Amino acid sequence: MKKIQGFCAFFIVVFCISCSERPAVDDGYPIKPVAITRVKITDEFWLPRIERNRTITIPYTFGKCEETGRIGNFAIAAGLLKGEFTGERYNDSDVFKIMEGACYSLIQHPDQKLRRYVDCLVTLIAGAQEKDGYLYTTRTINPLKMAPGAGRERWIDERVSHELYNIGHMYEAAVAHYNATGEKTFLNVAIKSADLVNKEFGWGKREIAPGHQEIEIGLVKLYRVTGERKYLDLARFFLDVRGRQGNYIRHPEGSRFDVYNDSVYLQMHKPVLQQDEAVGHAVRAAYMYSAMADVSEATGDKSYLDASFKLWNNVTGKKIYITGGIGSEEKGEAFGPPFVLPNLTAYTETCASVANVFWNSRLFRSSGDAQYMDILEQTLYNGLISGVSLDGENFFYTNPLESDGSFNRSGWFDCSCCPGNIVRFMPAMGQYIYSTDPQGIYVNLFIGSDANMTIKNSEVALTQITKYPWEGRTDLIVTPDKETTFIVRIRIPDFTGKNPVPGGLYSYLDSENEKVEISVNGDIVEYKTDRGFALLERTWKKGDKISVIFPMKIREIVARPEVKSDSGRIAFSRGPVIYCVEEADNGKVRNMTVGKNPDPAFKYRSDLLTGVGIIKFKGFDSKGKEKEYMAIPYYAWANRGKGEMAVWINKTTK
Repeated sequence: MKKIQGFCAFFIVVFCISCSERPAVDDGYPIKPVAITRVKITDEFWLPRIERNRTITIPYTFGKCEETGRIGNFAIAAGLLKGEFTGERYNDSDVFKIMEGACYSLIQHPDQKLRRYVDCLVTLIAGAQEKDGYLYTTRTINPLKMAPGAGRERWIDERVSHELYNIGHMYEAAVAHYNATGEKTFLNVAIKSADLVNKEFGWGKREIAPGHQEIEIGLVKLYRVTGERKYLDLARFFLDVRGRQGNYIRHPEGSRFDVYNDSVYLQMHKPVLQQDEAVGHAVRAAYMYSAMADVSEATGDKSYLDASFKLWNNVTGKKIYITGGIGSEEKGEAFGPPFVLPNLTAYTETCASVANVFWNSRLFRSSGDAQYMDILEQTLYNGLISGVSLDGENFFYTNPLESDGSFNRSGWFDCSCCPGNIVRFMPAMGQYIYSTDPQGIYVNLFIGSDANMTIKNSEVALTQITKYPWEGRTDLIVTPDKETTFIVRIRIPDFTGKNPVPGGLYSYLDSENEKVEISVNGDIVEYKTDRGFALLERTWKKGDKISVIFPMKIREIVARPEVKSDSGRIAFSRGPVIYCVEEADNGKVRNMTVGKNPDPAFKYRSDLLTGVGIIKFKGFDSKGKEKEYMAIPYYAWANRGKGEMAVWINKTTK
């Protein structure tokens, strides 16, 4: 850290120049998230994870960026060090993502040491930026000796170069830094870059789209914070230009980049408004689908949103794993054909789960429909947090649903996009818990927290007390500053019905609907539901208490017959949590079976895996001998070394 701060001493004076004040603009979404500045998470499940991210994962990943030359590349490009570029052409983006996460953490937990470090990185980045706004360290350092795939000239090989992808993450980090600090040093770097991109790209200019979507999201965020319409128009251009370029020719550097020749892989096979099947690289796709919603709401053109909804129907009906993971194919980190969802070779990249949360949160904010929050929650508790170890220093890039014993977590990767995505997600997750519209409050997630929001000119404090997902009771204390009539909408999770998640790809072996009990001030109330939410409308006064009891029955899940990988198998769930059997608890598990009546029982174990709910059940080993097995939450697997693991278990009729 001292080394990084030493680099910054001169450049802090040079680059700390504020831009003029510009108006922020509304994002256009009818439903607004309660900002992380107004939500304090107190939850027994989530707070330790967020604190671990703050105290362990953020410093660890910054350290890895120093150790692997990712940060040094900026110092070399700024002229503060001599040397050659180190690593992959997209390594700049890893630093930006971790900076974004650090800024979100600073909003929640001011930390002068972290603030100084982040500001020093901003100074390095500003120093690495070329005079016209171009920022791509591998070219700036030595345009004659760049990382493979960078392209001989600026922008000419954007399907591979990741020039726009990198700076898209920079725009997001710069907006987070501005929101955290109120300073425009980093925002100015982003604006200068975006102005260059706007000069270079557009109709009648460079009519090409980025090979890896991301800049679209970043540009919309810049538009919101600056009020500059040109950034929104540029984001829209990058969507509209897709599908107009045809198939790419073979890259001159050879077969390493053959996958980029496939326009389907790049989501460039059709204009975005004509796409109705999720194909190609899953992370790129979900980033693009998210941007389509952003652009739709900001411009009022609902065609992008309609297309995004159609793609969601395709994913949830045919291409999503029960863990919320998306992208089944290792080749290209891509969506596979409908219903082809292998377990052992499932790719389900951690980044794809983060992107899936981004996408579903936007679709919810557009529609007010709880089904998008159901998918978000399923992904959150399973396929997303599985990507980081319980010690905060080891990660999964892929998240298979079965292991032959060869899988293990890694402390870092040559392509380390996933650790950075975890880092930026965790401190910002408070924004998904509550939302508001002119009629009232949405309670989307059941996470212990204190929140403040403005409803109908009344300041409302909301406290949530819960031990979810291990217990089904959630209490909400509503405290308006004056008696006010509004609606409190409480999501009724899909897992209380016939299906664990929307889309019809998975269902429960039993088809019972389980009643959710709601009381206000101790009196059980009958409630109406709308789009998956229970509606409680009344004149609220200080200290009103809502109590919600969700049934937390252990249930067996089956997949549609078309999903051949899961044929004859079941998976256990309880609430939003998907379970797996692991060798560490049971011995070999891939060939075990469960019978007609496995008699599962739940127990919370505070002494295991930092505290987890386990399921014990009867099963048969590979020789047919009956024994008791133990299942743990899927997210917690591979924290005790290598070993076999299975989510889907063979089931017999015996």
